[in-house]
Amino acid sequence: MKRIIKRTFNPLKALMEDSRTVGILLILSTLLSILLANSASGDQYRGFWLAESHQLHSLSLPANFGEWINGFLMSFFFLLAGMEIKRELLTGELSSFKKAILPVAAALGGMVVPALIYVAFNVNSPFAAGWGIPTATDIAFSLGIASLLGKRVPNALKVFLMALAIIDDLGAIVIVAVFYGGNVSWMFLGLSVIVYLMLLAVSTRKSAFVPLQIILSLALWFTIFKAGIEASIAGVLVAFAMPSNVLPAIERVIHKPVNFLILPLFALANTAILLPENVASTIGSSVSIGIMLGLVLGKPLGIYLFSKVLVMLKVAALPKKIHWNQVFAMGTLAGIGFTMSIFTTNLAFAADAYKDAAKIAILISMVCSVVVSYLMFLFVEKKSVAATVSTREGKTEVSLSLKNI
Repeated sequence: MKRIIKRTFNPLKALMEDSRTVGILLILSTLLSILLANSASGDQYRGFWLAESHQLHSLSLPANFGEWINGFLMSFFFLLAGMEIKRELLTGELSSFKKAILPVAAALGGMVVPALIYVAFNVNSPFAAGWGIPTATDIAFSLGIASLLGKRVPNALKVFLMALAIIDDLGAIVIVAVFYGGNVSWMFLGLSVIVYLMLLAVSTRKSAFVPLQIILSLALWFTIFKAGIEASIAGVLVAFAMPSNVLPAIERVIHKPVNFLILPLFALANTAILLPENVASTIGSSVSIGIMLGLVLGKPLGIYLFSKVLVMLKVAALPKKIHWNQVFAMGTLAGIGFTMSIFTTNLAFAADAYKDAAKIAILISMVCSVVVSYLMFLFVEKKSVAATVSTREGKTEVSLSLKNI
């Protein structure tokens, strides 16, 4: 009986532990959501995520299921990502200044260059306000696809991408708050600072106050939410406040729920997009071209150039066993804007026609970035194998020459 149970559950366990499954789940969830949103019952499906609860609204909490997923549940994803970044900052690939500064520069380049490309196509037009759309990187999708590519993306490069994406996300939130009329409540922002300082104080004590840490973490999320800032970022702040010795235990608890429940729900909720009938003409608009070129071309170009300059100036250093072709290939993954790009779209444009054009461009950019990433990493892998073979052959020839002397 034990053998039967073992044979039945072991493959499932292996599947759950395979990080590539996350990428597959995200892709399938996205396709399913788009199909349902454009089906005969599409209105009901889209309405499900947006149906508001007056009771929750009266309690000053997110009023619909979609907001709870994006604002609250995704906090746990950011918590998981933040813990990984903290570990790498302490003992891993980001443990020195030269290594830690590189993702900051890469994220900046990945925001500036796409914005400039968009502006070049839409300057002095009604679409100019959309410059912030291609500056975003979707951390969930980009890391999911990176996992799907398997060993072609080294762990050090995944850490680099994760750090870049989190910094990019923070930058996108700043852009939304400053340039898109985000109504920030300075009172609640001040309360957030106080709560966070309390959380830091509790976490530095030798004795564990786990219930108090949980209460303060929830209070931090609430005050950030009320401040008018993207509340899911509270997860990163909590991760950086936690003592390093408790990180493994927290990761074990939230790893599978995040990857196999929260992320698929996130994909379903955020891809319930109604595709317009005139998709072809929509793609040809300047707003669509600006977004697609900004994400697919501008992202890798900006990440590569800014990183290259800092390394050349010896301000930063590349992670070990990572070369520049891989950095550019990773930049194509950062071209998956999705969540924050769609969020910025809703703030940048008032007309539904402009919003539809931007959202279609974001989805096409996501597909293009995935395809280009696969081809880039395939090229890098073949080049690496060829270089290894060439090196081995060279060593053999040298060895034979020495024997002949």
